[in-house]
Amino acid sequence: MKYTQLGRSGLSVSRLCLGTMNFGWTAEEPESHAIMDAALDHGINFFDTANVYGFGENKGRTEQVIGNWFAQGGNRRERTVLATKLYAPMGDWPNEGKLSALNIRRALDASLKRLRTDYVDLYQFHHIDRATPWEEIWQALEVAVAQGKVLYAGSSNFAGWHIAQAQAAAARRNFMGLVSEQSLYNLMARTVELEVIPSARHHGVGILPWSPLQGGLLGGVLRKEREGKRRLEGRAQEALQKHRDRIERYEALAEELGHEPGDVALAWLLHQPAVTAPIIGPRTSAQLDAAVRAVDVTLDAKTLSRLDDIFPGHKPAPEDYAW
Repeated sequence: MKYTQLGRSGLSVSRLCLGTMNFGWTAEEPESHAIMDAALDHGINFFDTANVYGFGENKGRTEQVIGNWFAQGGNRRERTVLATKLYAPMGDWPNEGKLSALNIRRALDASLKRLRTDYVDLYQFHHIDRATPWEEIWQALEVAVAQGKVLYAGSSNFAGWHIAQAQAAAARRNFMGLVSEQSLYNLMARTVELEVIPSARHHGVGILPWSPLQGGLLGGVLRKEREGKRRLEGRAQEALQKHRDRIERYEALAEELGHEPGDVALAWLLHQPAVTAPIIGPRTSAQLDAAVRAVDVTLDAKTLSRLDDIFPGHKPAPEDYAW
């Protein structure tokens, strides 16, 4: 495994981040524990979760699964850079969601209890809260940091100007502010190249791409369809039909390179200068083993240019649409 620093922080994290959204939901607890053990064996030390994972009546279940894994000992917690998130409501009563100081305090304590740990390395805002001032948010984080419950702060699904706003407010308080931003980013979804990535790079914020395979469309979906291994339905099928020509060209390029399509998609992200670690979300240990291959895939300038031809990206704004 290869490692890099998380944004401008001194924290060393693996170039792949283990996303745990499936744990305790589509992956049962024993399999989830096996995947996390395998991740450590591969050298992946960066795990991402959220308080809402488990969903519906099972909100918080994923954090519980991870907490039970930590409780097995073997330096599992000590070897893991743990990231979790808050924002979505965890109940129907007022102040059980978003980023008020009250919810930050309560949500953090609840996550720590489920995770069976006394701190999280990276506490992330799952969405921008337009109703809560940054002075309140940062004051609450400062308290959590002073208590030793949080080490670093991150964001998710922020616009570029939200990152700038957050960092300016943090600077006024002599607080470090954000060190990471989770965004939808992959070969087929490159909107963040307009303003989010330029803002993140300017402010020393590392990008953690979620859905790096665009819901499986970049993971060899056409070949799996031909082999009868996968059949898409609903919106996924509509998206496949809309982009079928480009995906055919993409899978043909991957075959020419001698790599699996999913490896190429992850490797492309690892070649982007703003990216710290794509978030992979395996449901099985075999899927984890497959994702790890991408760390050793090198794409030359010609290949990167061919990928841009298939999936055009964006220049930073305003040059993308003006001069």
